[in-house]
Amino acid sequence: MRDGVLRDAGIATLVLAGFLAVTLGGFGSAGLLDFAIRFATFGLLALSLNLLIGTTGLVSFGHAAYFAMGAYAFGLLMQRAGLSIPLAILLALGCTALLALVVGALCVRLSEIYFAFLTLAFQMLLHSVILSWISLTGGDQGLMGGIPKPPFLGIDLSRPLHLAGFGMACLLVSTVALRQVVRSPFGAALRMLRDNPDRAAFVGLSVYRYRLAAFVIAGTFAGLGGVLMSLYVSGAFPTFAFWTTSGEAIFMIMLGGVTVFLGPLVGVAIFLILNDRITAVTEHHGLFLGIILLVIVLGLRKGLLDFVVDHWRGRRGASP
Repeated sequence: MRDGVLRDAGIATLVLAGFLAVTLGGFGSAGLLDFAIRFATFGLLALSLNLLIGTTGLVSFGHAAYFAMGAYAFGLLMQRAGLSIPLAILLALGCTALLALVVGALCVRLSEIYFAFLTLAFQMLLHSVILSWISLTGGDQGLMGGIPKPPFLGIDLSRPLHLAGFGMACLLVSTVALRQVVRSPFGAALRMLRDNPDRAAFVGLSVYRYRLAAFVIAGTFAGLGGVLMSLYVSGAFPTFAFWTTSGEAIFMIMLGGVTVFLGPLVGVAIFLILNDRITAVTEHHGLFLGIILLVIVLGLRKGLLDFVVDHWRGRRGASP
């Protein structure tokens, strides 16, 4: 128990350090603030997806559907209902959780490749709805006109520094919450379902209910990432629900590591830095980024943080 508390404290300290680095005066440049906002946004997407991939053993190709749902629900609530930001966030997360519940109720009955492609099918269905329902979503133009950002509790999200601090705070809270989920008896049950669903069912665990609960939790946290993205770009766009967004999240997890809890955050940082640097020097950034990702993944045969942790454990075990 004490080791678990220390691990959780270490995780909270790591994310809090990033939060303080952004919100304190020494890191006020536009580039760093921009990176912090995107890191928080995609960090939520990757961490939530790894609850399915790494903990539950379900590879979802359609996780960006909930990212897009959070963005569109929040944007529409702010544009048309004129709500306060905290209330709009809560309602947007409720809409995202409901979508995840409906989709998950159909998907989690399947496993492996059938589950993966059914989640992708639902994501592309949502993408088609966004494109075709022009009166509500704006179609391929997205939600235009900007998103109102009225101040609340002294926080003005129209200011980049406040938005970066708010985003990192959301990431901090979500990281600790997801860590508690993974380390809880519920998380242990998910790992049992991942490793041996037949044995889990034999000892009385409901495979369907546990997988559905994990699916809804993961979708809700992805929705929070979508809310942050809509605040960042002051809108919502169909690309949020396209298959490439889910693919990028999977790449981030592969880069950072699946088995170590913080691996996805490391992968997000690597992916964003590589993408920014390559984009700055060539217009063929997709080609070069893909080559670099292949070299890292095929060379290490695991995520970077997985490799580091395994190497460190191997040295500890070899030391006298």
